[in-house]
Order: sequence, then structure tokens, then C-alpha cells
Amino acid sequence: MRMSQPGPPGQANAAPWRRWLFPAAIAAFFVTLLVLPGGAPRGTPLSYTQFVADVGAGTVSAVTIGPAGQVTGSLASGQPFTTTIPVALGGSGLAGDLAAHHVQVTATAAATSSPLLSVLAGLLPLLLIGGLIYFGIRGARRQSGGLGGLASLTKAKARVIDAVRPATRFADVAGYGAVKTEISEVVDYLRDPGRYHRAGARGPRGVLMAGPPGTGKTLLARAVAGEARVPFFSVSGSGFVEMFVGLGAARVRDLFEQARARGPAIVFIDEIDALGARRDHGGGWGGSDEREQTLNQLLAEMDGFEDSAGVVVLAATNRPDALDPALRRPGRFDREVTVPLPDRAERAAILAAHARGKDLGPGTDLDQVAAATPGFSGADLAGLVNEAAVTAVRAGRTTLTAADFAAARDRVLLGTRRPSPLAPAELATVAAHEAGHALVATLSPHADPVSRVTVLGAGHALGLTETLPPGDRRLYGERYLADTLAVRLGGRAAERLICGEASTGAADDLASATALATQMVREFGLSQAVGPVSYSTPPASHPALPGPRSYSEYTQQLVDQEVAALLTQAETRARHLLTTHRHALNQLTTALLEHETITGDQVRAIAQASSSVPVLAGTPISRPASTLASLPAGAPTSRSLP
Repeated sequence: MRMSQPGPPGQANAAPWRRWLFPAAIAAFFVTLLVLPGGAPRGTPLSYTQFVADVGAGTVSAVTIGPAGQVTGSLASGQPFTTTIPVALGGSGLAGDLAAHHVQVTATAAATSSPLLSVLAGLLPLLLIGGLIYFGIRGARRQSGGLGGLASLTKAKARVIDAVRPATRFADVAGYGAVKTEISEVVDYLRDPGRYHRAGARGPRGVLMAGPPGTGKTLLARAVAGEARVPFFSVSGSGFVEMFVGLGAARVRDLFEQARARGPAIVFIDEIDALGARRDHGGGWGGSDEREQTLNQLLAEMDGFEDSAGVVVLAATNRPDALDPALRRPGRFDREVTVPLPDRAERAAILAAHARGKDLGPGTDLDQVAAATPGFSGADLAGLVNEAAVTAVRAGRTTLTAADFAAARDRVLLGTRRPSPLAPAELATVAAHEAGHALVATLSPHADPVSRVTVLGAGHALGLTETLPPGDRRLYGERYLADTLAVRLGGRAAERLICGEASTGAADDLASATALATQMVREFGLSQAVGPVSYSTPPASHPALPGPRSYSEYTQQLVDQEVAALLTQAETRARHLLTTHRHALNQLTTALLEHETITGDQVRAIAQASSSVPVLAGTPISRPASTLASLPAGAPTSRSLP
């Protein structure tokens, strides 16, 4: 038997029908306004001419005439009718005709409206507005616990996870051993703050986690709360900044009041750069006054921590350089933990974590998949595993194979693969282009080894030469950069040799090679003419505008000359290698036209058969960390434009 739930203490349960009283009263009021003056006249409408003719013919038996000339009546046949006497005619002669034909005439007096009805009609808009305000305030009170609608605006929009509920632990976060070790100090402090107090030490008040998107900063924060078994307050930085000045500061106060009341606790602010951007920049939605007040309140709250409060602030951002310096000083954020992109071993662990519970084929090696995904974040790897599962489902299987992971990787990097829309002559040009990339990469001792070459289009690329480094790299030497330039221009050189002319398919190659050569001259000091000087461009003040230049026009001309010289040398070297191994270039082009896709081992076998010099598979060379964005390891070296 189901029992009705009692209402709050001191309140009677409201009957369901009571909520309909006000709408029913409004509806009844409208019906009364329509009914009281009388309903609309009923009958067949007649023109005044027809009415006069019917009176003259003696077919009208009775009429009722109103004060404004409205006429209702009935014909001799009993059919009702309505008409109107024109006011301009004054009805002259009509009365005599009606009397002559013995028509019964009835007159009606003018209707007078009730004073009460007039007053109610005037009060109707006020009643409607008052009813809407009443129901709006009552609904806001219910949602805010009886504090009123405006009080709910100052409440922090935080999701609270109680101490008994967190299930995430450090063991659930694959890889990142160094990050876990550094951030575990927060766990030790929250578990036993007295140990720090006895030694005269103060525990960390704030930990800032910075790193690229998708590296698991939020997951690490949840793992800290799970290990410490304390309440976890999670809120986004954009949830504080509002259009109205003062609301963000009020929400910050409310958030920290809740955390202190339930301390020890963890306050996690995701995307804190939306809240703590530099105050000298200003601008943005909501105005700089609101953002500055909110940031000032956050600074004051973090300064007001007591050691006994046991509140630690964890924050995550992708742009630590955009934060206000006052927020990053010791005493507020005592620790800055960098969460980088995972290395090969960590990628393998992350893949194994996401592949848990899935049926992997016998030939599926997650370590090989990890080696083929340098530069992938944890979120990218999760999407890769899911895409591989979707690929298996499309094939009608529940087992994930190595081919599924390869297809998923191509889909993530390049887009959906499609049949080649090229004409035979264009396909031959693409095959020569990709063969040039592959052969130059194979013959260059310091370049990344070739993994696969294909002329099957994917995304906007009509062909692909894939190179993979033998291991994760952090530094790149000058010889590696020179070989990379030659590889990127090898497709254009092969087109000139085989087809007799270059095509627009080398547009992406030229753009990437020019960007790399510019970095070599302007940032890495690898030009004898410019010298060991860095002319890095400061960031632009607006995304649509170029950044300011910190060097002279003469230096720019010198940089342009050196970039052109590097690119010319790289293309000359690529053409020399391809000319020397022309037979291997022709064989690779023919193999691509026949098989569409060939492996790196097949490329090296063809190059070895036509050369007396041993072909190297590539040597591990490192590169500066600043070139990671411009030199993604394992990225396609050729993308033919449609």
C-alpha cells in the first residue's frame, strides 16, 4: 500500500486542485465579460435594399429595432434575419411602410454597462500582472529553500560530492607517476594535518594543475578527493563571472563558506583562467569590473584560510601564462603541477585502462598502438578506443583488431576515408608525389622512418606518407631538421622528375616547410647569416591581427633570404636523392598505383634493392620542446589538396 509523503514540518499538504483556482477564476472572468453584454445576433444577414423590398412585398412579419439601427426580425416563413438601417438615411419612410404592411415593430433601449463590470475590466491587467509576480516569487522561494528568487543568484553553482561517495583513486588514473607523487602531498595534509603543525609547517593552500586539454587534470583532482576521503566541491571558472557586477564575488564567498563549514574539503575550480585572467587586460563579457571584483574576492578568500580550516584549492587551466600574477604567488597557489601529454608507456597504460572490458583480438598490441599515437592526450586515446570499437561494430564484429585501431587513428587524424575521386592522370601525380616523400625519408639517415604510404584519400588529403619516430622525442637536432625539410619537399621534387612539372598538391608541404625553416632561422639560431639570435614574435593582442614585430625591416629581409636558402637547399638535396635512385622512385610509384597502400618495410626493400648503400631506418634524434607544435611526431608529411 502506497502512503502519501508528509509535507515539511509546520506546513499542510496543499491539495492539488488549489493550484488551478487562480487560472479558473481568470477564465470565468473572461466568460462573464463575453456573456453579460449578450450574445451575438443570430439570423440570415440581409442588405438594407433587400429588407425594404421584403417589407414592400409583405413577407416581413415582425422586427426589433435597436437604438443604433440594428434590425432583427423574422419573415412570414418564420426564418430569422438581421440587417442595419443606414444612419444617414434616417429611416425616412420606413416606419410608414412597416405600418402599411402590418409589421409588428418592437424597439429596444440602449444597454448600460454595470459600474462593477467596468471597474473589473479596468483591474484585469493589474490582476494578471499581480498573479504572475505572486506565482514567480513562490516558485523561486521553493527552489532556493525559502530565501527568495534574488538570493539564489548569489549561490555558488558547485557540485558537491560527499566524503563517502568519491570512488576515484590514484590507481584509476593510468600513468603520470611523477604528477601523482607531487600532488599526493595534498592527500597527506588532508589526512593528517597535525603532522605538519607539529613540525611547524603549513600545508599547501592551493595547487595549480596546468597542461594541454584532455590530459586528465579533472580526473586527478577527483582522485585526490577520493584518496583523502573529503568533500569535493567542483565548479567551473565561468560559473562565477556574470553580467551583473557583484554576483561573482558573492558566489565566491558562498563557495568558501560551504567549504569551511564542511572542512576538511577540496575546492576544485576548472578552467580558472576564465576567472583569474590578468586584471590589466580587461574587456570580455560582463565587463572588467565584475571580473576584477570576482578575482579580488577569490584572492581575499585564499588569504583568509586558517590552518585549522583544512580547505585546499585545486585549479586546472590550459593557459597558465594568462593568469594574474597575484593568483600564482606562494601562499595562494603554493604548487604548480604540470600535467604534460603522456609518453609512450603512459599512453599504453591509458589505452589498457580504456580497453578494459573490451574483447581484443590476438594480434592487437596496445604498445604498438601507443607507439603510433605520439602527441595524443588521454581524451584523444579514449576517443581512439571508442572509434576502434565503432569500426568493429560496422564490420559486424565484437572483437577489436589492430586494423580497427589503425582505421580509427586515420579517422581521428585525417577524417573519413573515401574512394579516390581522381582521374588516372591525377592519381599518377599523387602516386609520384607520395613516392618522393617516402623515398627521401628512407634515404635520409636522420629522418623518421616510413610507416605507411597510400594514395587513398582521407579528409581533404588525397595521399599520405606516414612517418613514425622510433621513440618519443623531446629535442631535435639540426641534422634532423634539415632532413625533415628535404622530406617535406620530396613530393614536389618527384613531381618535377616524373611528371615534368609541379602541381598544387604540394601546397601543404610548402606551408609546413616554410614554417619550419622560419623557426630554424628566427627562433633556433640555425642560420650563419642571422646568427645565434632569437627573434620570436610576441603574441598578438587580438586573434585576427598579426603579432607585433620586435626587429627591424632589414632583419626581416635577412630572415626571408635565409628561409629561401634553406628551402632551396632542401629541394636540391631531395631532387639529387631522387635522381640518383630514379629506378626506385619509378618502382614505388608503380607499386602505389597497383596496390594503393604499401608498408614502410616494402619501401625500404625497394630502396635497398636499387642502391648499393645500406638504407637506414632512421636514428633517434631529439628536438626542442618549442617545436612540438610545428613538428608533430608521426604526422603525415604529405597532404595533397583537392
